[in-house]
Amino acid sequence: MSKRKEIPLDEAEKEVELASRRIGLLHLAYAETLIDELGEEGKKVILESIKNYGLKIGAEVKKQVEEEGLDPEPDNFGKGSSRNLPKFGMNDGAEEVTVDGEERLRVHGCVMAKVWEEYGQEEIGKLYCYVDPAKYMGFNHRYKMVHTKNEPSGDDFCEFAIRKTSEQERSDFSSEMADWSYIDEKLE
Repeated sequence: MSKRKEIPLDEAEKEVELASRRIGLLHLAYAETLIDELGEEGKKVILESIKNYGLKIGAEVKKQVEEEGLDPEPDNFGKGSSRNLPKFGMNDGAEEVTVDGEERLRVHGCVMAKVWEEYGQEEIGKLYCYVDPAKYMGFNHRYKMVHTKNEPSGDDFCEFAIRKTSEQERSDFSSEMADWSYIDEKLE
């Protein structure tokens, strides 16, 4: 029989922040090494790795959503047990907003973006951000999550919108040879 452990919320937030910093550093270390060793080819390897990572996240979320009897539609991404990120500690806060009639999610103070800024490696760091369109397309290839704002690109916060994919985007994303980075124009 296990004993239930409880810790104060601020302590839990700090623990998630520490883990997020480590994820940011891990990405930075691998990305720097690949780029140092392979140059531009290293960036392609990073994008393929991030796509693979995003596909795994999307498939996991899709499985959980379907196990709950829901369809893999945007409104169900991250609902119930399929939530794929911690509620706290990875950023300073989030809010839902409407911009020009489009629903968006704003995330302030991304911990990983802060790490990449500390190291002066925002360009390399933001390659990680391609996980967002990749995980959504792994969940349902008809949709992508794109950045309308991106902290590592110099914006004050990250802002996300869910948009339909085109047939060309779906084709390029599923190809091992095609460049799919244009799918999220803010990150290019």
